[in-house]
Amino acid sequence: MNRPNPFPSADATPPEAQKSPQTETRHGVARTDDYAWMRADNWQEMFHDPSLLDPAIRTHLEAENTYALSLMADTEELRQTLFAEMKGRIKEDDSSVPLPDGPYAYGTKYVTGGEHPKFLRTARDGGEETILIDGDAEADGKAYFRLGGVDHSPNHRRILWGQDSKGSEFYSLAVRSVGRDDDTDRIEKTGGSGTWAARSNGFFYTRLDDNHRPKEILLHRLGDPASEDVSIYTEDDDGMFMSVDGTRLNDWIMISVHDHETTEYRLLPADLSDLTPKIVHPREEGLQYDLEEGGDVFFVLTNADGAKDFKIMEAPVSDPSKANWREIVPHESGRLILSIASFSGHLVRLERKDGLPRIVIRDRKTGDEHAIAFDEEAYALGLGGSYEYDTTKIRFSYSSMTTPSQLYEYDMATRERRLLKEQEVPSGHDSSHYVTRRLQARSHDGEMVPVSILYHRDTPLDGTAPCLLYGYGSYGISIPAGFNTNVFSLVDRGFVFAIAHVRGGKDKGWDWYETGKRAQKSNTFHDFIAAAAHLVSHEFTSHDRIVAQGGSAGGMLMGAVANMAPESFGGIVAEVPFVDVLTTMLDDTLPLTPPEWPEWGNPIASADDYATIAAYSPVDNVAALPYPPILALAGLTDPRVTYWEPAKWVTKLREYSTSDAPVLFKINMDAGHAGASGRFSRLEEVAFSYAFALKVAEKMDTELKG
Repeated sequence: MNRPNPFPSADATPPEAQKSPQTETRHGVARTDDYAWMRADNWQEMFHDPSLLDPAIRTHLEAENTYALSLMADTEELRQTLFAEMKGRIKEDDSSVPLPDGPYAYGTKYVTGGEHPKFLRTARDGGEETILIDGDAEADGKAYFRLGGVDHSPNHRRILWGQDSKGSEFYSLAVRSVGRDDDTDRIEKTGGSGTWAARSNGFFYTRLDDNHRPKEILLHRLGDPASEDVSIYTEDDDGMFMSVDGTRLNDWIMISVHDHETTEYRLLPADLSDLTPKIVHPREEGLQYDLEEGGDVFFVLTNADGAKDFKIMEAPVSDPSKANWREIVPHESGRLILSIASFSGHLVRLERKDGLPRIVIRDRKTGDEHAIAFDEEAYALGLGGSYEYDTTKIRFSYSSMTTPSQLYEYDMATRERRLLKEQEVPSGHDSSHYVTRRLQARSHDGEMVPVSILYHRDTPLDGTAPCLLYGYGSYGISIPAGFNTNVFSLVDRGFVFAIAHVRGGKDKGWDWYETGKRAQKSNTFHDFIAAAAHLVSHEFTSHDRIVAQGGSAGGMLMGAVANMAPESFGGIVAEVPFVDVLTTMLDDTLPLTPPEWPEWGNPIASADDYATIAAYSPVDNVAALPYPPILALAGLTDPRVTYWEPAKWVTKLREYSTSDAPVLFKINMDAGHAGASGRFSRLEEVAFSYAFALKVAEKMDTELKG
């Protein structure tokens, strides 16, 4: 493909990375890594204190930032304009609709210019606000700050809250009395949230080990030193995640031990009368189940007995073991039940059918069911939280790619729907100016891949429009076709914005996930390439006008399609990209490696898994190809996708590429996986990515399309 270079400057040269070859042989296959030195030997310590990073590595990363900024220097004014536009679509003094719990209602609000939320409460029916946690005040003076969980005690006197000040996701937990600014009971190296005991005299939390894995559930009693916390459960298997939660009735503490395929629950009374957790059903490979308390029963969402798209069972609280599970909502192929919520008179489920979500209400007494209806062709739907069990009212959110988010209260008994709040776009938004559609792209094996698109009604559909094509496709995560204020900065400039709902997500049921993982992972990549081809064949865009975008595992998707079909894309944006898949899955000291073997395969134990991953791992498949311009983004203290993965990838891309298209690498030296933590500072990173996309598409006009 003969395409113009949007980065013609010859003044800037990329940093040169020294080669220090390290060869490793596995399953009889020798593999050499020239850039393994980029991995900090002291990464565990560096995540706690970034100043400990090897100076040679720091110098190289800072040189990468200098190079990226130099190539993007001519977009500075554009980036400022994009930032102002995106900020202008955010209601600065926004607030949530407080959620009732007993005598109070709890919510959040932002103030004009504020980066972080303030957590507050009022009397149940409204009135004067009491600020519980002020995110802006807590963030003051910190280069990075992110709030974790914020939870009030059952007696409403105290707040348990978490914070991360490094971006490494090692959170500290602390307790604050309502009406005070000082904290007590501080605990370090936690997962970021905790669960109160029923009597408000202590809380349960998850402790992370030095490798950032949840290894132990502990009970902290208020006023006691953390050294005296009671160990409730320790997990010996490095391949399992672990979490602790309460129930809406506040009767039980639930410990979930799980990976991507298997679940095991343990229960103990929330009143601390017995600190020995009881197993509901011991882990059984491939068996998944989730629990929801329903008074004298537990509801069980499970894939037991071949229910691939899940079914709902119930079991007595006195003995909820699997032998006592009784089916109440049978399995239906193609209808994936995503989650359930129980109330005194109703059972609510969020499910996905025909690629779209829906909410179904079940009367617990009669078994009658009804679904809440929606009209648009593609939309996003979410169940709201609820503190209370004895109620007929739930909340849900609704949006589409053209419709701002709407929060509704729904009465499950009367079926009345009441709009509580509609997302405001201060700079203005007229849905009639935009078009959203749901397309179907035929993949390499005949599967039809849903593609959600958004464009301005005046955008010509003759193949000349640029396109931002987003994809993810892992862990069963479905990307909703919801409202995103940021993308209108592209759409108003003539872009088509598209989401490819590729295999590896659950958009079309559990099979859609399973046929996009492990030995069938390549389907994810083929689906994305097919989505691009479909958009071109139907003249929504052209290949050299498509900028592909994905983050984390979606960044791995970007790396794979860059190797498989570089000619299909005019540019690629890979955010915190998981691109050194084989190396990471071979390193069992890294935080997520053992828990993610069920998703990707275990190349240490299996030669077949090794070969499968080696066949697509982006770093391992970089070759002499005409790569398009590529922008990679990363965070120094990211425990999920370590910074050295994209650092090695971009270096190798420059070494092998046969085109003159540049490869840019921008790393946030003060953040981790989620990037900048403030709601506005994060927009600066989005503006950088969008400016890159506009530069690639040769759309440098900073004026909004009329």
